[in-house]
Amino acid sequence: MHVPDGFIDAPVSVAAGVFAAGAVAVSLRGARRELDERTAPLAGLVAAFIFAVQMLNFPVAAGTSGHLMGGALAAILVGPYTAVLCLSVVLLLQGIFFADGGLTALGVNITVMGVVTVVVAYAVFRLLTGLLPRTRRSATASAFVAALVSVPASAAAFTLLYWIGGTTDIPIGKVFTAMVGVHVLIGIGEAVITALTVGAVLAVRPDLVHGVQGSLAAPLKLRIDGELVDAPAATRDPEPAPARRSTRGFWITGLVSAFLLAGFVSFYASANPDGLERVAADQGIDEKVEEHGAADSPLADYGVGDIANARLSGGLAGVIGVSATVVVGTGVFWVVRRRKEEPGQAPHDRDHENA
Repeated sequence: MHVPDGFIDAPVSVAAGVFAAGAVAVSLRGARRELDERTAPLAGLVAAFIFAVQMLNFPVAAGTSGHLMGGALAAILVGPYTAVLCLSVVLLLQGIFFADGGLTALGVNITVMGVVTVVVAYAVFRLLTGLLPRTRRSATASAFVAALVSVPASAAAFTLLYWIGGTTDIPIGKVFTAMVGVHVLIGIGEAVITALTVGAVLAVRPDLVHGVQGSLAAPLKLRIDGELVDAPAATRDPEPAPARRSTRGFWITGLVSAFLLAGFVSFYASANPDGLERVAADQGIDEKVEEHGAADSPLADYGVGDIANARLSGGLAGVIGVSATVVVGTGVFWVVRRRKEEPGQAPHDRDHENA
């Protein structure tokens, strides 16, 4: 649901840009609490994976397709603040280099796809994981529901912005019904992808899933006189904590998967217009759409301009996009993590540096 230039008027686009900038600023501060030396590179990987999967449009109805938004997936894996930054990096690179999502509509896209989806999905996920048994199966089911709800919520947010600043005079009730209706279907695909990915990570590295940290293992209970009470702590000496496992293998596997999805599998994606494009064409929202400011980019429309072979052109563009996203994303998150360390530097470390 990348909103192009011309759908939303300038005042509302500017206001959305200010809101998005504020959300990114808040997320930069919040991400310091979520990122450490392990999760910073993983956050870059999550951004790259979302970029790759967004290239895989899947059919949802006659002549309509959808693609992953990624807000739920990112929020569950790396935390809500870091997730907003992940989506912002992806949307920025898509807009500048691939002419996907308008440049003047960047604030709208970050608000709708990068903030609303994250906030709604993470709230639903935390609510459900607090109510359901603390198991991997419950966490995966919660991820499914959270992703499913986040997509029509994003469509509703776009409808609100269009109601305030739409450039064509279309009954807002029709826009709302069409947008939410088709994005409920897209949400099912989003939910399947999110649940499969979260479930796979939970199966091999549950310690890397931010949304379930400390919540999968429930405290041991004993039934005494018909009542459940916490089991007493073991009296024997505790076993030494296991060494922290390396994330290198996981990171390499994830990056290779992203390259394969963007460089090869994307060629078989649906060529039908996505939900917003279909609704815009059917309802007349696109009457005043403007040419993208980066339409002349050599990577516009996810193809390398000088390569005639469509399969090779699209695959190479996908590989370039994944590479750029993982480099930029990891760089951003590494800087955020480093800024986290500065205020908490131990006094003796500072004294040693000043000696």
